[in-house]
Amino acid sequence: MSLTSAQRIHRLKRRLIELHQWTVEKAVELDGWTFNGAPQRRGERWPTRDGVAIFKHSPVAISASWPLERTRLELDLGGEGLARIDYSDGRSDSFGLDPNHRRFRLKAGRFAIEAQVVARFPFGTPNRDARLTRARLVLIEPELCDLVLRLQQVIELAEVLGEHEAVGPVLAAGEDALGRLAWPTATAAYVARVASTEELQSIWQLPEGLLHESAGLDAAARASIWEADKLLVAHLRRARERYPHNGALALTGHAHIDLAWLWPLAETRRKACRTFHTVIGLMERYPEFRFNASTAQIYAYLEEDDPKLLEAIKEKVAVGQWEPIGAMWVEPDTNLPTAESFARQLLYGQRCFERLFGRRHNVCWLPDCFGFSPALPQILRLGGVESFCTTKMNWSETNRMPFDLFWWEGLDGSRVLAHSFNNPVGGYNAELGPRAVCETWKNFRGKHRHPESLLAFGFGDGGGGPTEEMLERQRQLDDFPVVPALRSVRVAEWFDALAAKVKNEGDLPVWVGEMYLELHRGTLTTQGRTKILHRRAERALITAETLAAMAALLGADLPPSLEDYWRVVLRNEFHDILPGSSIREVYEEAEVELGEVVAAGLKIQGAQVAWIAAKLAGSGTKAGMLVVNPDLSPRPLRLISPENLPNGQTVDGGSVLAGKTSIPGLSAAIVLDPPLGSELTVAGNCLENAYIRVEFAKDGTITTVFDKRADREVIAGRGNQIWAYADKPRNWDAWDIEEDYVRGGEEITAVALDIVETGPHRAAIRIARRFRDSAIVQTVRLWSNSARLEFKTDIDWHERRVVVKALFPLAIRSDHAIFE
Repeated sequence: MSLTSAQRIHRLKRRLIELHQWTVEKAVELDGWTFNGAPQRRGERWPTRDGVAIFKHSPVAISASWPLERTRLELDLGGEGLARIDYSDGRSDSFGLDPNHRRFRLKAGRFAIEAQVVARFPFGTPNRDARLTRARLVLIEPELCDLVLRLQQVIELAEVLGEHEAVGPVLAAGEDALGRLAWPTATAAYVARVASTEELQSIWQLPEGLLHESAGLDAAARASIWEADKLLVAHLRRARERYPHNGALALTGHAHIDLAWLWPLAETRRKACRTFHTVIGLMERYPEFRFNASTAQIYAYLEEDDPKLLEAIKEKVAVGQWEPIGAMWVEPDTNLPTAESFARQLLYGQRCFERLFGRRHNVCWLPDCFGFSPALPQILRLGGVESFCTTKMNWSETNRMPFDLFWWEGLDGSRVLAHSFNNPVGGYNAELGPRAVCETWKNFRGKHRHPESLLAFGFGDGGGGPTEEMLERQRQLDDFPVVPALRSVRVAEWFDALAAKVKNEGDLPVWVGEMYLELHRGTLTTQGRTKILHRRAERALITAETLAAMAALLGADLPPSLEDYWRVVLRNEFHDILPGSSIREVYEEAEVELGEVVAAGLKIQGAQVAWIAAKLAGSGTKAGMLVVNPDLSPRPLRLISPENLPNGQTVDGGSVLAGKTSIPGLSAAIVLDPPLGSELTVAGNCLENAYIRVEFAKDGTITTVFDKRADREVIAGRGNQIWAYADKPRNWDAWDIEEDYVRGGEEITAVALDIVETGPHRAAIRIARRFRDSAIVQTVRLWSNSARLEFKTDIDWHERRVVVKALFPLAIRSDHAIFE
């Protein structure tokens, strides 16, 4: 009876487990380490997990009998780090240490090792049992390593192809190759090599003295490896002739480094150095390798932290291997920042790229943001960006994005060329192999319009990047049947070629407006204090710059540039900071930084207003008020001051005043006796002015909002209902809200309603509510000169896993709204 494909795959997997045990001929343990200057033995726990640990090893000498090209250094020091090798001939080398980068080539036979390591894994998880786990030199069997890797890809391809008729020839190629091996069979040699495997450890109780150091492969075995691999390649190439490459993928190496997420900014700076040293080392050995890295902020950090590394990157940029990309200062959230922030992201990002690398960049690279504002295409085009790449829309849970190759059209009709690749094996962090490339091509829906999709590969989110194995896999897959043809590209050149093809051969579908991600909706509100500080910081800087310009038009000297403050704001717009999806330490730092920006902006505003006041002050005896409108649009005269205003209304904290006139945009004037606003009344539970009438129920809800201008009711039921719901999503507590979260909610009703302001300029009702250990106090205000009903809500919150919503059923149908 013939075996099924699944049985044949299983048999191949078991053979590979054995073969893998022979890939290292010899190993020599490295003892004599120090940890922060004190001796540290292999296997021992770190004395402390605080901060950055410094491991050092006295000079190492590789045996003269070990060929250098077959010798590797293996390190697992207990965390994520950066290792530096100082060779006796004066050369040095550095590379990142993480669970995916443990084995390293060497350039000379004598060297010393120094490593900076933190007791954390790439995704920020603390290693609470940090130990110096492994430190050794190994002499590998390179031909066997190649054969094992090729056989792994045979198995993976057979699994991903399923019922495809190429599976039989592919499996036969692997089986025939294994049949050529002349392998050791002596009991002692076999047991010494394979007894440590998980399967045998689970079933064998070995007699004492049976295990010993095994001799390596003999000449006959090595010759058979060469013959087996040669045969396997020949079989695969013949299969490729019958089953040629299906599709094509343009590969770009990548290491997505979240600027902050499950680690603070300081750790990101170290992650970047580790990752980029690894990439530079790979580029030296793989000239076809292409790698992209975004985020001007990270390159700016490198200028301070590792200028020699930055110079090495510049050399790789010059020869076309390294591609700075993205055009922005960071990869920002695109739901919450203002258009001014987007413009600054591009302005400061492009300036940095041009200064460091001599060119600006025309691809917006945002693989991981939680939806995309319809304002972006216009702003991107104004910033010199013509193309856009993401993968995040593949995450939507409800509706599938209809295109992955399209024009994205913004609010004013501006368009950028957009592409999204859909790799189910790691997304933008592809682990390059048959499954990732075949599935990505299968998922590419634009293949009838363009014969090639992009695919980014390399470990990411916490950095790390591509591995030597991934690059070897890419080379090997050229011989495989069915898989897409693979080539390394620079992303910008790929988009340029696509644009030329579209121009010459036809157009693409168009997506108009917002790309709304149907997931992670909780990030629109999580970490509200950071969000408010960010908005205040934006407003503080915009207003400060506007007032400085207005004062300059009157003859004042311009204050120093606010660019450094803007960079702080832009940094904190990163797509895991501003949305609220990072750890507490990130927000403690962000709130301090943003608070300092707000304070600096307000200080500059005060100085500019004082200068304008002095300049505009008249010589008369009548007191007036300086009124400045730094916005572009006219604004109603509504003043809030900690001092008493002439004809003002006394309120807690100062006084307020509302006038009938509007203040033109970008204007400043001394106002004498402004005409006051319309009549304002507050009686019982009712607020009313010339524009609207609002009535409240005793439970704090609103029973009517009547628009006198339209002569109609605005709400369709009880407004201002406050409800508490269980907030227990399937995944990502800080990110997601379940579709059925409204089940079992509890309404939070008022315990007190009080009139706290009675006009003539502003009236207000205060509504107090309690929910378990928490308090919610709303102050609802109506100005005499406005139809806007303002809610100031103060929440003293002591609950966990509860989401609170304010509900306003409206008797309005509209596709447009203005809201903050």
